Amino acid sequence: MEKLFRLKEHGTTVQRELIAGLTTFLTMAYILIVNPSMLGSIGDGMTPGAVFTATAISSAIATLVMAFAANLPVALAPGMGLNAFFTFTVVFGMGYSWQIALTAVFLEGILFIILSLINVREAIIKAIPANLKKAVAVGIGLFIALIGFANAGIVVGDSGTIVGLGSIGSGAPLLALLGLIIIIVLYTMKVPGAILIGILLATIIGIPMGVTAVPEGWSPVGHPDAPLLFQFDFSSIFSFQFFTVFFTFLFVDIFDTVGTLVGVSTQAGLISKNGEIPRVKQALLADAIGTVAGAALGTSTVTSYVESTAGVAAGGRTGLTALSTGVLFLLALLFSPLFLLIPGAATAPALIFVGFLMMRPVVDIDFSDPTEGIPAFLAIVMMPFAYSIAEGIVYGVISYVLLKIVTGKFKDITVASWVLFVIFMLRFFIK
Repeated sequence: MEKLFRLKEHGTTVQRELIAGLTTFLTMAYILIVNPSMLGSIGDGMTPGAVFTATAISSAIATLVMAFAANLPVALAPGMGLNAFFTFTVVFGMGYSWQIALTAVFLEGILFIILSLINVREAIIKAIPANLKKAVAVGIGLFIALIGFANAGIVVGDSGTIVGLGSIGSGAPLLALLGLIIIIVLYTMKVPGAILIGILLATIIGIPMGVTAVPEGWSPVGHPDAPLLFQFDFSSIFSFQFFTVFFTFLFVDIFDTVGTLVGVSTQAGLISKNGEIPRVKQALLADAIGTVAGAALGTSTVTSYVESTAGVAAGGRTGLTALSTGVLFLLALLFSPLFLLIPGAATAPALIFVGFLMMRPVVDIDFSDPTEGIPAFLAIVMMPFAYSIAEGIVYGVISYVLLKIVTGKFKDITVASWVLFVIFMLRFFIK
């Protein structure tokens, strides 16, 4: 372990790294519950059991690559927000099949591997306006929170006011509110794994409430379902709509990964004096390889998790932390019935709370400059209002370029922004 992960050099021990890995797993294991619930709602062959298996295996693969190739205490799994985009925008909104959505994820992962190998990532990151990067994260947070409220029945459709408050005095809405309160209390008390614990407690509370259905003869241990291997459909890859889908996956994945790596590395004291992340190319490759593996197995984009900071706070400094987290994802395969028992009302609080966590970048957005603030605002609000992450990015980029043009700030418009502006404008005229 010492030779492989250079523990002494990083001022850590095997015991500390293993505890950190367990802490990271506990804080992000909710994805094993939420992802099958979300993608499994698509139906048409995409079952929660198959998605669970794909989620666990792809998370393990990506995290183990991070451990051995990058030696960083960062864990990976299918990303929150990207799974919502996959389900509610691409499949339910645009009408694409889940096979086509998986194809977009697969191709995005392939391109991400190439971009990581040839060091193009810095150019892409610098090309996208800083405020729009932050706005995308905030908008996705609001979108996820809205999905959580709707899944729980707390927010419902209303003919008079578009949306309204559901009946929250009993059943699923009440259970979701109780789960949310539990998560908030635990998080405020800095309890590791607050989200996962909240989900599990809500599931238990839901049994006497009649929300959690326990089948007769149920056992928490069982054999995992087979994943949906290589279910790709390349029939629509040359359409403008497909490009929007493809670019959104790539855009969010790149910035989510880089942002997470910077945050985790900074907290762990691994950032160099020049502000560089150690072995960043290998770290990005782990993300890209995980995404390709995930698409081949049948799940949405895999990305680095900010919950890795919990493991760093517990003392994790090397890839041994990631190694232990990856092994725990594999062990979770033996407990698929336990994870799949959890009802949507118990996972909804996790979506709502993750929405809160994703709101943080809003304080760093420059709203004093209308040419910066307005595009950021449109990107944020169009995601929940249009029920589409893609539309938020489209309206954010278009308004950014237009406002810079009319105010004569042409130098602020990057080549990449011009290209995206033209493509997004064409989509309004060419179907």
